[in-house]
Amino acid sequence: MSLAVVEPEKYEAQLTEKVNLTREEFQTFDVPELEVFRSRPEHYRMRAEFRIWHEEERSYYRMFDPETRQPFSVDQFPAGTERINELMMPLMRDIEQQEVLRKRLFQLEFLTTQTGEALISMLYHKPLNDEWKASAEKLQLSHNIRIIGRARKQKIVLDRDYVVETLNVLGKNYQYTQVENSFTQPNAGVNEHMLGWASDICTGLKGDLLELYCGNGNFTCVLANHFDKVLATEISKTSVNSAHDNFELNAIENVQIARLSSEEFTQAMNRERLFRRLQDIDLDSYDVSTILVDPPRAGLDEGTEALVQKFDNIVYISCNPDTLKKNLKEITRTHKVQRVALFDQFPYTHHREMGVFLTRK
Repeated sequence: MSLAVVEPEKYEAQLTEKVNLTREEFQTFDVPELEVFRSRPEHYRMRAEFRIWHEEERSYYRMFDPETRQPFSVDQFPAGTERINELMMPLMRDIEQQEVLRKRLFQLEFLTTQTGEALISMLYHKPLNDEWKASAEKLQLSHNIRIIGRARKQKIVLDRDYVVETLNVLGKNYQYTQVENSFTQPNAGVNEHMLGWASDICTGLKGDLLELYCGNGNFTCVLANHFDKVLATEISKTSVNSAHDNFELNAIENVQIARLSSEEFTQAMNRERLFRRLQDIDLDSYDVSTILVDPPRAGLDEGTEALVQKFDNIVYISCNPDTLKKNLKEITRTHKVQRVALFDQFPYTHHREMGVFLTRK
């Protein structure tokens, strides 16, 4: 894992640089005033992973310099939550004392929540046996954490393989299962801003919502109450299962999920191809007025780009301004940008998360 240099005294300066760059890059799209959502200056990352280095009787957390790629030892992680920092050294000291836990351990992964839950994945270059399990159970109990052991073709879950996060969005709490080794938003505070921004946009919109790349239902749970029905798509089976759990946790009953990629769903919408995974979903029963897309860094493919232009309202969440600009060149032929936001999901890095709301011209 590479280290972003966390310097709270420089937070406003680094954010201002991102704001100015974003304004300059998107001015050609006749955008309104940029809405800016700040991160906490430190302790903002809910997850972290560290390589483990062993030397004689001691073990160390190791990270990598983002420029030189050289490893160095750390005993704290200012970007990580207070819970991660609270656990790091006491956990390592206990691991050092037990050879069965320490031997051939090469990585630790932390997944935490705003309410203090912590799930630790311990990765090994050796098979894990009953002795390891007994020692890991004691470690789990003494630190009030949950532990997963991983080795080649082996996964041992001592309790459960997820945490339950609580996000407050415009004064209302939502609960989410966040599964180990699957994608979740790393900055919970900024995620709350993103969800609040999207919720504010969708308030008062009519008809049904189509959501592509829904993940674990992060946006779906918040936006479902604004629409009659929601049809969501997601290719990852783990994320689909987690989304169903999250709909149940939040008493959401008006959502159907199709386990399809955006390219496959576009083919289905265009009646170019039939999918067995859509056999229980009547596409014609939906009156979609709004589409939300949250694509990977590659942005929207050409077919999906054309699909979104069929709807009156478009909410585009982007983790890559370059592909967002590329998509907007085509989308703004038919739609006008009404709102644009910058979410500082990854402070002290060049990464920018953005949101754009467009309506049909």
